[in-house]
Amino acid sequence: MILTFVLVLISLMALLLMYAIRGRTSTVAELGDLVGRTRPVDIDAFRNLIDPAEEDFLRENLPAGEFRVIQRERLRAAVEYVSCAAHNAAVLLRLGEAARRSSDPKIARAGRQLLDSALRLRLYALLSMIRLYLGIAFPGAHLSAGRLADNYQRLSSLACHLVFMQHPDRASRLPAIL
Repeated sequence: MILTFVLVLISLMALLLMYAIRGRTSTVAELGDLVGRTRPVDIDAFRNLIDPAEEDFLRENLPAGEFRVIQRERLRAAVEYVSCAAHNAAVLLRLGEAARRSSDPKIARAGRQLLDSALRLRLYALLSMIRLYLGIAFPGAHLSAGRLADNYQRLSSLACHLVFMQHPDRASRLPAIL
């Protein structure tokens, strides 16, 4: 009986994790479907918020109480960036799924790469959110989400490559909406 309960609980947790990673966006088949569904992410501002050197600078130059207040604000802003990146990854995941079904093998391969990268980013975003919330609770702890910015930049590049393959004349619009 206990074993059955544990297996059901593990299965439910796995389903919940898969749902959280995959996201709740509707079908996205082309560039036009992305407009209005994504949330722009300023990578440079995000990198600044999670930069350990910037945190060390603030820690050294501010009184402890003021540092904790400012660090919590910075981490809350970083959480918002991670949330936007995770949302965009869910949207791009749908774009990758649609491209993966293309009859053109190059587009299908690019779609698979985009899909894999988007799934990885969603999972990494969940882990980063945990780290950032721990950092908000314990502002003195050194917790980094730096690789998320690199992964998001790679995902954006893959999306641009895929859109360029499909619609070369409209691909220049994509960076503005990601």
